[in-house]
Amino acid sequence: MLTYNFGGVMKERKRTKFQLINKPMDFDFPELTKEDAAMKKKLLVQPVESVDVEKITSIDDLVRAYGKASIQARNIGICADIYEAMLTDPDRPTIMLGLAGPLIAAGLRKVIRDMIAYNLVDVVVSTGAILYQDLYQSQDFKHYVGTPDADDVQLRNLYIDRIYDTYVDESKFWRLDCSIGRFADMLPPGRYSSRHFLEELGLSLDDDNSILSVAAKNGIPIFSPALNDSSLGIGLTEHYHRCVKEKRQSITIDSIQDNYELSQIVVKSKATSAVYIAGGVPKNFINDSVVMAYIFNKDTGGHRYAIQLTTDVPHWGGLSGSTLSEARSWGKVSKKSTHCMAFVEPSVSLPLLVGSVLNRMKGRERPRLKYEWDPPLLKSLSL
Repeated sequence: MLTYNFGGVMKERKRTKFQLINKPMDFDFPELTKEDAAMKKKLLVQPVESVDVEKITSIDDLVRAYGKASIQARNIGICADIYEAMLTDPDRPTIMLGLAGPLIAAGLRKVIRDMIAYNLVDVVVSTGAILYQDLYQSQDFKHYVGTPDADDVQLRNLYIDRIYDTYVDESKFWRLDCSIGRFADMLPPGRYSSRHFLEELGLSLDDDNSILSVAAKNGIPIFSPALNDSSLGIGLTEHYHRCVKEKRQSITIDSIQDNYELSQIVVKSKATSAVYIAGGVPKNFINDSVVMAYIFNKDTGGHRYAIQLTTDVPHWGGLSGSTLSEARSWGKVSKKSTHCMAFVEPSVSLPLLVGSVLNRMKGRERPRLKYEWDPPLLKSLSL
């Protein structure tokens, strides 16, 4: 019984039970045709499941639960399933990882390093800024907790650079820029692809948490087609300037050689797949490498699998947010591809994706690719 107040008088009544009526008011929905009834039944099959945090004990549990939920949670779950399919496909597609955005400042350096170390990727295409900040941390320089509400004039006076809510020391950037120039001095002069230069740089580092170092030691090529547009490019410009003044030959980065080298990886692969973190130049470069296969008289059919984690949206028409379905019209992604985009900022979504996939791949052997280079030629790509 329930007690309630009615006009100052306390009364008791039985608890009311909710009942679902069979027919709303005095009308009902029109009867469907047999075909429409069958289609409705087909569409209303799988219910959305609530995320039950009481049953979640791992990142993989959470991501799998997301896959049964909805909106972007579901997309994260689907991306993890597709990534697992890439890694376990018997044809062993070559997996290309595109990196853009402030990923190192966001705290994702170790996550990306683990993707390379645990053989979740075969090729990396990155902005120069990400690789520079990896090099910055390899020298025991730090990114510091800041605030987006900082007084930026004060920061400039203190030679502190701000990356949204993160601070770095500009005096250490300047020191590192010049050190890159001096490193370039020690290399034989001539033309280098970004891959060749970054491999030399990675092999010179002694840091097991470095993306550059771990990739170089495992033979994983890293390309940075917009290397000039970063502090790595600033350091190389410092090297170039001194070479001009001293009338000696410098090293130069040949971006067309990047195209040539990456397209050779594509044509020598049985199949390819793509993992895009944000968008930018790396996404377009990976996509264009598929298009460039025609130079070698080959149509690869496009990436067999593709996933993207991004906050860019399609309706502005830019490449970063363009859908992976749209890429099928260009032949960059296969007409029969399995693909998904999760519109979730990578500092949140990438650790979820990688943590889930690492758990799923425990105990599964995936042979690492072996590259034999005679620049600009890729002599062989083998297991």
